[in-house]
Amino acid sequence: MIDEDAVRKYRQAGDVVHRALKHAIDKVHPGMTILELCRLIEDEIRGNGALPAFPANIDVNNIAAHYTAKINDESVIPPNSIVKIDIGAHVDGFIVDAAVTVHFNAAHSMLTRAAWEALRNALNMAKAGVELSRIGAVVDRTISGFGFKPIRNLTGHLITRYRLHSGKSVPNYDDGGRVRMLDGEVYAIEPFATNGRGMVTDSPEVTIYMLQRVNAKKLSAEASSALEYIYRNFNQLPFTPRWLVDKFGDRTMSIVNELTSRGVLYGYSVLMEAGGGFVAQFEDTVIVTQDGVEPLARVLELIN
Repeated sequence: MIDEDAVRKYRQAGDVVHRALKHAIDKVHPGMTILELCRLIEDEIRGNGALPAFPANIDVNNIAAHYTAKINDESVIPPNSIVKIDIGAHVDGFIVDAAVTVHFNAAHSMLTRAAWEALRNALNMAKAGVELSRIGAVVDRTISGFGFKPIRNLTGHLITRYRLHSGKSVPNYDDGGRVRMLDGEVYAIEPFATNGRGMVTDSPEVTIYMLQRVNAKKLSAEASSALEYIYRNFNQLPFTPRWLVDKFGDRTMSIVNELTSRGVLYGYSVLMEAGGGFVAQFEDTVIVTQDGVEPLARVLELIN
């Protein structure tokens, strides 16, 4: 069971994410830099009593996941694009992870709707005792009903304190598993819909990192200092080099590269739709109960 203090902090984080997503939806527009949008979201989270659980992900068109603005990033939201805004906040380590899709061309409206409906149907089915594969089946059935494909190698995930991915996954198709949701568990449920192949592949680009181990021999003095700083400020939550610049200046990327090459940091590859298809995503974090789930970020209220 989940205790009341944890529930209170999850709800607080959920309210912060809801407000940050609403602010982002209101402000995002073609021509806006991705750096400006990331900063707007992350500042909104920090200004409302929470901390980012990971860098704001702004994933455009056929990018499915893991793109955040780089240091001095000049890339912009393109005209006629479809944009996933995937953000997370935590209060004392209790994380809420949620996403919406906005589009700037009516041609993307049905793809966006397919992901929205898939999340709604998944939330309606979810409760304690339900097999996670059944959630995947309803996501697949919903998205396929619109003539699109779910992305099969991206999943939702169990969340525990300070851990975004805690071992149990929520598939976006029926994977035949028999693992069940349990009362009091917290999950991010995130359907991805695409008009492409329904799979993602790693690109060479990395914009998000996570601490993988806390000791390494023969690091430079700067890298040792950065390791201590990362551990103290982010622990094992994902971060972006943008968040290190105030401390380490123009040496930031060389330090990050040293720590990555030594196995101290893990880099998340930017994920691309394998067939070049466009991607839509909706996501909410829920507390599981005997009777259903409590959506914490209330994403479906933001775009309907």
